[in-house]
Amino acid sequence: MTMDEQTQEKLKEIKKSFFLRMDGTASRSMREKGLDYKINWGVSIPDLRKMADEYGKDYALAIELWKENIRECKILATMMMPPEQMLPEIVELWMEQTPSQEIAEMAAFNLYQHLEYAPVLAFQWIAGDNEVEQICGYNLLARLFMKGQEPNERGIQEFLDQALTALQSPSISVRHAAMNCVRRFASLGDDYTQICKSALKTLNLEFF
Repeated sequence: MTMDEQTQEKLKEIKKSFFLRMDGTASRSMREKGLDYKINWGVSIPDLRKMADEYGKDYALAIELWKENIRECKILATMMMPPEQMLPEIVELWMEQTPSQEIAEMAAFNLYQHLEYAPVLAFQWIAGDNEVEQICGYNLLARLFMKGQEPNERGIQEFLDQALTALQSPSISVRHAAMNCVRRFASLGDDYTQICKSALKTLNLEFF
C-alpha cells in the first residue's frame, strides 16, 4: 500500500469513527447558534483530541482532513498538522477556507501559536477587515502573550491601535476576542496594565 493509499485509508477510518462519537444534541445546538457546516457530528473537543493523539502528527493526513467540509475533520487537521511543516502559503489557504469562529479559535490554539512566524500572522490578521481573520488574529496574539512574548514598542502601538478599533466593531465576537487579548496583554506586567488602562479610557471603557 502506497503512502497516499494509507492516508486515504486513515481518512476513511476517521470519518467512520465520528458516527460512534456523534452527539446530536450538541450538533443541533451549534446549528442554532449559527455554526453552519456541511456535516457536523457534534463530537466533543476532548474526544477529537484523543483521536488526534492516537494518530499522531501527520502532514499528509492533516492536509486531506482539511479538504473535507466537516467540522470534526477541520478541527482534527489543526491538531494533527506538524507546526514545523506548516508553510505560510498553506496557512493562507487554510485561513481563506476557515468557515467559522470555532475553527478559527481551534486553529489558533492547536496550531498557529506554535509557528515561528505566528506574530507576523497575528498582526496581519488583526489589521484586516475579515471578521474570522480578526478573531483568529486576536486569539493567536492572546496565546502568544500568555506564553510571555512581549511586542516591541512599535508592536505595542500597532496592537493598541487595532484593538481600540476592534473594540468598536459591530461584531460582538470581534469585540470579545479583542478585549480578551487586551487582558492577556495587560497580564504581561504592571507597565502593560497601565498602558491598557490609559488606552481604554479614550473609549470610556473600564479595564477589569
